[in-house]
Amino acid sequence: MASVFLLLILSNLDDRKMIVSWNWLTEYVDLAMTHDDLVDRLTMSGLNHEGTESVGTDHAIDLEVTSNRADCLGHIGVAREIAALYEIPLNIPDPQPATSSETISQHCSVVIESEGACERYTARLIRGVKIGPSPQWMQDRLKSLGIGIVNNVVDATNYVMFECGQPLHAFDFSKIKEGKVVVREAKAEETFEAIDHRTYQLGSEMCVIADSEDAVALGGVMGGADSEVSDSTVDVLIEAAHFDPLTVRSAARKLKLHSPSSFRFERNVDSENLDWASRRVCELILDSAGGQLLGGVIDVGSPPPSRESIHLRYSQLQRLLGIEIPVDFVAPTLEKLGLVIESSDEVSVTAIPPSWRKDLTRDVDLVEEVGRIYGFEKIPDDVNVPMSASYRPKADRVVDKVRNVLTAAGFDEAVTPSLVPQPWSDAFTPWCDSPPLISSQPMLGVLEEYSHNIGTVNLLRRSLVPSLLEVRRINDYRSNVNVNLFETAKVYLPSAGQGIPDQPMKLALVSHRDFFAVKGVVEAIVKELNPTATVQIKECDEPLLDASQSGELYLGEQRLGWMGSVSASAKKQFGLRADAVIVELDLRILEQQTQLIASHLNQSQFPSVTRDFNFIMDEEVRWSSLESTIRAENAPLLESVKYLETFRDEARDGPGKKRVLFSVVFRSNEATLTGTEAEELCNRIIANCTNAHHATLVG
Repeated sequence: MASVFLLLILSNLDDRKMIVSWNWLTEYVDLAMTHDDLVDRLTMSGLNHEGTESVGTDHAIDLEVTSNRADCLGHIGVAREIAALYEIPLNIPDPQPATSSETISQHCSVVIESEGACERYTARLIRGVKIGPSPQWMQDRLKSLGIGIVNNVVDATNYVMFECGQPLHAFDFSKIKEGKVVVREAKAEETFEAIDHRTYQLGSEMCVIADSEDAVALGGVMGGADSEVSDSTVDVLIEAAHFDPLTVRSAARKLKLHSPSSFRFERNVDSENLDWASRRVCELILDSAGGQLLGGVIDVGSPPPSRESIHLRYSQLQRLLGIEIPVDFVAPTLEKLGLVIESSDEVSVTAIPPSWRKDLTRDVDLVEEVGRIYGFEKIPDDVNVPMSASYRPKADRVVDKVRNVLTAAGFDEAVTPSLVPQPWSDAFTPWCDSPPLISSQPMLGVLEEYSHNIGTVNLLRRSLVPSLLEVRRINDYRSNVNVNLFETAKVYLPSAGQGIPDQPMKLALVSHRDFFAVKGVVEAIVKELNPTATVQIKECDEPLLDASQSGELYLGEQRLGWMGSVSASAKKQFGLRADAVIVELDLRILEQQTQLIASHLNQSQFPSVTRDFNFIMDEEVRWSSLESTIRAENAPLLESVKYLETFRDEARDGPGKKRVLFSVVFRSNEATLTGTEAEELCNRIIANCTNAHHATLVG
């Protein structure tokens, strides 16, 4: 049960921090400075000092390590920073453990079947070890970090991990059936008992280390109970591997099984450091547990990728930092940080970053490295750094204009989760017929209280509308009836095959106002973006929407979206007490139609002429069709068409008939319209409506 005790202690460590031992650091650098001076310099260079605790005669220094600096998740990485900051030598051990004439390949084999999950895997075998307590000096250093003591083999693997940042694992080789190690994907419904003696249900996307039959470890996360090192262990197989960060992160989160190893693999360990870490741990085990290290090493997988050189012009330093840094300071500083100088002159330097610094890819990264070692505190507060105006993408400018229109119209902006339950996903899917994407992590928190009614919240939304209707429902039950909400966010539409899903930005509205008031808001949005554009409404068949007050919106030949009153069945499904009107628009279409260059229309100085019309027509005739007919031949002089009312009287007009009252405004830019001209325009409207829709003007 010792391994379980170790696991429990490690699980309490704060993953965002790296605790380093002062005494341990002295193995690699001469700490002639004071503690306060050291932590101040580390803080100014990017390793923020969280605090220091005295542990016996040692100091446990708590540092915050950002996610891009995985190299500092080990004492050697921190020591390398100290050596560069203080311009002092760095001493890294060169492990050269003695080996026997017998080779590992005679007893063990390794196969990688899942190359995407494991880039490289190495193994060494030590035979005849004697399990016992680890040396006192090793125990003291591990205890200063808050790490539990187990035995001389497990402690050695932990020691090397906290020394260089490379996680290692030791297997009881006698428990590896046929001496065969297979790195593969987990099988369907495969179970795995970890060293915490809990059984986990694995997914096919996870990577396991298996023998010829069963999984013996979860790759990059945790070892298995069946193969853990115990007091009876004699032969030890040492694993040093490079696992895919995303695969490790997904498995750890899905199983809620985190460890210091998974924390480091998630941040991409140094794949070129595997052999050093493997030799180092073998050396420590041989010293404390005895045994013989078999000759050779099994090393399978892809070789580490080559690093591209980075060219830095010295002029960039002053341009970006605002101060002049001596030229002779640059190259030596980069070398102390592990970069290989390819060439340098009075103008520039070209360097290849080390394998442990995957965050160095551009010249500005080298500017930051030189600046932080030189000392950001040396930059005056009033330094003159050239500034240039940033460019805002058209999409962002369009969203700002949309937001301004909606807030002016009394709408409040909402932010809803990207994950929705199955019933919501099925309720409204106008943009896509493909099944929704499933998230491996269900939504927790705000929607948990409804999970017993709506099921698991783990589908990526294909529409924003269902989430806004839930927000509407919550407000209804809190007596906030007069609520108008909008949201601009991405939806996730599955693509053909296994490619990245389409993620278009959408705009959705939900309002307590009537259909025509919301239609006016949509038209105001379009007019703000393009004064010459006109929204057209066509019939649609969406179960969520009321058939008598709904439509598909178009801008020219492009489908803009949908709008409509929520149907009675949908109100019941979403638990709405009051009526609601919804809209969902494609922001990409709005962006294409937007005219960001300011323009104006000259206002006519002549008076307008207003006429009201009351037509009797068939129930099937929609207002959108009637409006299109009215505008068809009167565009130059027709200023506006306004719907007023619909009236039904079966006794007077007959079954299947309705009266539609609307008002039109005529105006000319050239002269005042005469009564005769206005009469001709009215007669044209009457004739067109009669011919197109069999409409009869009420006398």
